[in-house]
Amino acid sequence: MIRPANPADTVMPGDDTEEHVLDATGHVHLRDAPIDLSVYPLEAWVALVLFWVLGLDVFYQFFTRYFLNDSAAWTEEIARYLLIATVWMGIAAAVRLDRHIHVDFLYRFLPRRVSRALATFVDVVEIAFFGFASVLTVQMMEKMVNYRMTIIDLPMNLVYGACLVGFVCAFARAIQVAWRNAHRHHSPLESPGTDIEASS
Repeated sequence: MIRPANPADTVMPGDDTEEHVLDATGHVHLRDAPIDLSVYPLEAWVALVLFWVLGLDVFYQFFTRYFLNDSAAWTEEIARYLLIATVWMGIAAAVRLDRHIHVDFLYRFLPRRVSRALATFVDVVEIAFFGFASVLTVQMMEKMVNYRMTIIDLPMNLVYGACLVGFVCAFARAIQVAWRNAHRHHSPLESPGTDIEASS
């Protein structure tokens, strides 16, 4: 085991108390950071529940197919729809936490006022996109009102309804994030690594 020349000089990174990782005998002393679940918005918890229901559905399909030799036909279709619902709720959660892919390289070279204006434009486009997607989803639901699922006799609008909920939540979260960016006069685009306060 390789030990530093002076174990007492080894300090945990970022620890303000400068607690030593290694004591005089070379034993490691570490503490896990406290777990804070409050950073996750409501949409993330809904997506987690949907994901677990999806997992149970797939497990039931696996069990009936390989252990009972009588696969439940409905499980594959329901799994597909649960995956769609999970993804769309995840979209809203990612908007709230600003986890969607974005490129901030250009902002490093722009003047402050230009980067602020460009970041505001991005927020407006994001709001417009999710608002327009919500309207399109409603129009699609109106056209699909008489369609039923393939195996289970349920309306296909349940699936499109899950998409609509995701888009509407993303639209509302985009407004919330844009409002916060405007009031603090910067966004994570301009200041990479900026934390977004959690609120459900």
